[in-house]
Amino acid sequence: MRLSEYLKDKIIIILLNIASELLLICFLSLMDNTVSTLIIIIIFWTVIFTLYLTIDYVRRRNYFNNLNNVLEKLDRRYLIAEVMKSSYKLEDKIYRNIIRKSNKSVIERINQIEDEKKDYKEYIEAWVHDIKLPITAMELICENNKDEAARKIQAELAKVDNLIETVLFYAKADEVYKDYLIKETSLSQIINETISKSKAFFIQNKTIIEVECKADLVVSDKKWLEFIFSQILINAVKYKKNSICKINIYTTENDEEIRLYFEDDGIGIKESEIKRIFDKGFTGSNGRNNSKSTGIGLYLCKKLCLKLGLQVYAESKVNEYTKIIIAFPKNTYISKL
Repeated sequence: MRLSEYLKDKIIIILLNIASELLLICFLSLMDNTVSTLIIIIIFWTVIFTLYLTIDYVRRRNYFNNLNNVLEKLDRRYLIAEVMKSSYKLEDKIYRNIIRKSNKSVIERINQIEDEKKDYKEYIEAWVHDIKLPITAMELICENNKDEAARKIQAELAKVDNLIETVLFYAKADEVYKDYLIKETSLSQIINETISKSKAFFIQNKTIIEVECKADLVVSDKKWLEFIFSQILINAVKYKKNSICKINIYTTENDEEIRLYFEDDGIGIKESEIKRIFDKGFTGSNGRNNSKSTGIGLYLCKKLCLKLGLQVYAESKVNEYTKIIIAFPKNTYISKL
């Protein structure tokens, strides 16, 4: 609270005091009081009133500064009324009670929303489990019927399976900590397993993937990385430039981190759009020409990477290449476990 703001708030009291002081001086002058008496009265009145304003300003400033400090430390700021210290001012007590009543309504609404979100997430997880059963059955049928139609169906099933995984991971993205296992894992192993799961899709789209991970071991969660890698690879195929899509996957290493690169030879991304490709729902000029684009895949990759303590970047040149880079820190507390 600034002094100017405080004085502006007290302007009526200040004007009333000045007016009262002037009236008193006029009255005492009419009563034949000496000038020295009037001056002494003016000085005492001014000093006492100034002292009152100073003390009140300091107390109010300290009160609100302490309140702001408490607010900054709170994880849930809507609970500020519960930790507010009692004040000597009646209006502060009234405001505190009003805030408490308002916050009670907010908390009840938050609890309701959280319950609804929990029910929806449980429904999505159950739906994903149920829908995977017929998909698995269809994949087995295709495996037992090695013809061109079966191969095409397998490729489409891989797309459906990826979409279902996206729904599941989107529903669980805010609670990653409940469903991950951090341990040392092999990047090349995860990449190969990711490719294997969608091999029919990659074969149908004439995709050549070369993997060379010299720096191979990182500390992270295998399942979540598999989903992230899958989204990046599918995105690369989706925006291929030629009939054949080539993707190079490799790593670099320094004292601080291991970087994993996914580099494709696709249509590339405009420089003006490169910083926005991880935004939710952003499809860009490429996406507007592709009915399959949703703007969710890379958004989820970014969100999950941040949850796992990883950084993800993108580099691109139109009609030449796109690189998606994931940085795995080496000197973290987790990596020392």
